Amino acid sequence: MKYRTYLLLGAPGSGKGTQGKIIGAIPRFFHLAMGDVFRALDTRTAIGQKFIEYSSRGQLVPDAVTMELLRAHISHLVGLHTFKPDIDALVLDGVPRNVVQAQIMSDMIDVRKVFHLSCPDREQLVVRIRKRALKENRFDDANEETIRRRLLTYDEESKPLLDFYGPSVVRDVDAQQSPVKVVRDIVSELAE
Repeated sequence: MKYRTYLLLGAPGSGKGTQGKIIGAIPRFFHLAMGDVFRALDTRTAIGQKFIEYSSRGQLVPDAVTMELLRAHISHLVGLHTFKPDIDALVLDGVPRNVVQAQIMSDMIDVRKVFHLSCPDREQLVVRIRKRALKENRFDDANEETIRRRLLTYDEESKPLLDFYGPSVVRDVDAQQSPVKVVRDIVSELAE
């Protein structure tokens, strides 16, 4: 069974987490943020150490490790009846991160729409990420060099997903507008 899925795609700081939480609060939508899954890892475990090793350098965790963790996590949520795939739509934030992951996940997810949270002003993203680092005590967002490397990694690794999914599925959303306007734009597409 493939999970009915909506993807939130955008550079770090574009508001994917904010929008995912809002949409996940709507009945029959289940938000899963891959970054939260990684940050919840026990850092004493081997996979937790791998996450720290990569994220502290602003690098992505290898695809195989990410996909293994994602499948196990979703299976756990289904087992707990927290995520009910027969009635809930999955809203993914931060995964897939590249075309290889999207190809690996193609047997697991049925992507209905990709919401591209577009924010061409990179300086605005840097400011947002710094604020988030302070507010949420996220060590992976604190260093400006790491932030800029993550933005470059997004452009090189994740942005090609827009072409992979194509214009029939991708919806551009202006992430520079207020969060309530962003959610309005997304929800209006979900209601179709």
